[in-house]
Amino acid sequence: MNKSAKIVIIGGGAGGIATASSLLNRDSSLNITIIEPSSVHYYQPGWTMVGGGVFNKEVTCRQTSSLIPEGVTWIRSLVKEIFPDENKIQLDSGNHESYDYLIVAPGLKLCWDKVEGLSETLGKNGVTSNYRFDLAPYTWDLVQSLNSGNALFTQPPMPIKCAGAPQKAMYLSCSHWLKQGVLGNINVSFHNAGGVLFGVADYVPALMDYVKKYNAQLCFNQNLTAIDGGAKKAWFDVTDTDGNVTKEERGFDMIHVCPPQSAPDFIRQSPLANEAGWVDVDQATLRHTRYENIYSLGDACSTPNAKTAAAVRTQAPIVANNLLADINNSNSKAHYTGYGSCPLTVEHGKIVLAEFGYGGKLQPTFPTWVLNGLKASTRSWILKKDILPFIYWNIMLKGKEWFVKPETESS
Repeated sequence: MNKSAKIVIIGGGAGGIATASSLLNRDSSLNITIIEPSSVHYYQPGWTMVGGGVFNKEVTCRQTSSLIPEGVTWIRSLVKEIFPDENKIQLDSGNHESYDYLIVAPGLKLCWDKVEGLSETLGKNGVTSNYRFDLAPYTWDLVQSLNSGNALFTQPPMPIKCAGAPQKAMYLSCSHWLKQGVLGNINVSFHNAGGVLFGVADYVPALMDYVKKYNAQLCFNQNLTAIDGGAKKAWFDVTDTDGNVTKEERGFDMIHVCPPQSAPDFIRQSPLANEAGWVDVDQATLRHTRYENIYSLGDACSTPNAKTAAAVRTQAPIVANNLLADINNSNSKAHYTGYGSCPLTVEHGKIVLAEFGYGGKLQPTFPTWVLNGLKASTRSWILKKDILPFIYWNIMLKGKEWFVKPETESS
């Protein structure tokens, strides 16, 4: 084994830290550097619960320094450019960092400015989003104060992180309004740029039960393009069955916006990107399709699966295993099946636990008699509220591979 091999990880979020920990649990002598600009690490799956009044936002963040594994070098910097043919990275300081092996896990970019007027009105005028740490509490403030009027919830074109999050915000809001006896006074609509409620059809019946329960209007093929917060108006591009696009104006008292999303600029503009801008990887091994010493995982990679923390929890040990196989000249490779999970919070106290892989194939963690993910259940709520945060901080980020230890095969 090449003990001097230098491993650089771009990103100190869920993917970067979990992979570093998984690598070190396999070989504590590895030379690993993480490049991450933020001093604060966020448990982003918790922000839906903050917006629903279940969590305080403070429980969803910790200092990055407390999570970087012992023995790992942390460079607190942004990446400006990647030069994969030269095995080096340019930082925003102008300095360069070289590597023997590179793991790319920077997350994705929230493109607030792609919706005209959105950035100027976020956090006021009834405009909110659970996709930002500082705005999720405002969502809950709006929900509590709204007793009548129009409540809009939006979802942009895919791919986005946690594709269920836009409708989770709607369900939790409606759940509160129903309990307060004011739901009948509120016109709720879900404006989805896509054509279906959820990408895996098996879960749609359970979700539709709640859409009907809350009397929410589903508005498919409607993409939010502009907002005037002061005037309380939003505009959508509406695409009909023939592909014709028209503009539609909607008034609102509250609007929860999921922003358009893309890979970070330094990824989209790099040789690592595919035509859509994502890091171009083999969907099974997570190795780059052209650069054999580069792997990627998480939101920035091109795998055709849900961009969720649950996906990252499965991907991290696969990347760790496969990269070490390269270093050791071993053929023992692990394959990623596309697993992802989306706990759909359909009401306070119940969740539809969607677990699926490539092609929408169901991949439940538990047998049906323990937890039936196709139905709303209290057990799934307990899992989301009490167990998954513990697993994230104490299991996943520590490289402990409960339920996700990869199976290997020689290739």
